[in-house]
Amino acid sequence: MKRLNIVLTILFMAIIGALIGGVTNHLAIKMLFRPHEAKYIGNTRLPFTPGLIPKRRNELARQLGKTVTNYLLTPDLFRKKMLTPAMEKRVETFIQEKMDEYVLQSDKTLYDWLGIAGATQLPEQLEERLVTLIEQQMYEMKSKVTTGTVADVMPLRWQQQVEERIPFATSFVLGRAEQFIDSEEGRQTFQKLIDDFLHSKGTFGGMINMFFGESDSLVGKIQREAIRFVNAPGTKDLLDKLIWKEWRNIQQQPMEQLTAGFDWETVFSSVRKYALEQLALRERLDHSLAHYWPQGSDWTAAHVTPKVVGFLFEQAESKLDESLRKLKLDELVKEQVDTFPVAVLEDLVLGISRREFKMITVLGALLGGVIGIVQGIIALTLT
Repeated sequence: MKRLNIVLTILFMAIIGALIGGVTNHLAIKMLFRPHEAKYIGNTRLPFTPGLIPKRRNELARQLGKTVTNYLLTPDLFRKKMLTPAMEKRVETFIQEKMDEYVLQSDKTLYDWLGIAGATQLPEQLEERLVTLIEQQMYEMKSKVTTGTVADVMPLRWQQQVEERIPFATSFVLGRAEQFIDSEEGRQTFQKLIDDFLHSKGTFGGMINMFFGESDSLVGKIQREAIRFVNAPGTKDLLDKLIWKEWRNIQQQPMEQLTAGFDWETVFSSVRKYALEQLALRERLDHSLAHYWPQGSDWTAAHVTPKVVGFLFEQAESKLDESLRKLKLDELVKEQVDTFPVAVLEDLVLGISRREFKMITVLGALLGGVIGIVQGIIALTLT
């Protein structure tokens, strides 16, 4: 009976110690988070309220932010994981595929792109601008052409070319004149002129006809004399002087007088119409970019995309440390943790360590039970 009492006493002490150890550890774990807020009796705050983590929340958030920036999201990590040649190639491929899909190989016409950019009125504006420029240039040309004399308006090079060709013009005129006089057409012309002249003189004309013989022989004589006159050196000099004189007169003529009867408006209207027809802006805008630039995808893939992506990666790597400092990730983490409800932090920690906390509670109960057994043995020994 005595031995049974000893066993029951030790067992009772073990159970009490286990309960005390388990409940104490469980309460200690709960006190990490509970209560979430400080509790008061009157104006006196109860000790151990709020729990440890809610009470040290700011310090926890600050320390967590420093841990993230110092050991997790470091510049070296970004360089090793993101700023690599393989990642650069993937980004280059991705960008090129999207450029081909949405721009270079897209079915959208240039007019569609103008619509996306909110510039649907651009074709009309361009046509109006073109017409305005054409009219402005044409009226400026008209003003220049009609102001001053021929010598003032005509380019000096043109005037020199005209003067260089005057001797050739004289020779050309005399050559054509000789050909005409010596031709059948010239003979008939002289014949008609002589006959008309003799008939107009009546009896006197008949006397002349009797004196010189038939008009046919007279025509031959006049033709020979005319050819001799055309080929005479003095004739060429005379014609040169006449042409030079007329050229000098033309040079002094006011251009406004020479162009007084010219229909400028008809010319301007024709030029405007021709320019718009050749521009055909609306028709040209009704095609895709690939229609005008079929090799655009290959060209950009070889010359544009690699350089752009390479430049971006170089800039990202060179500015990485500065950018991370400016982002202030530690402050961002701290602010986010500060905004978490305490219940969320509790669920986060317990969700990760729930099993370990249970083991701590069990360990506390186990240790409490062992201590209870030891206490029981000591108590029985002393009694």
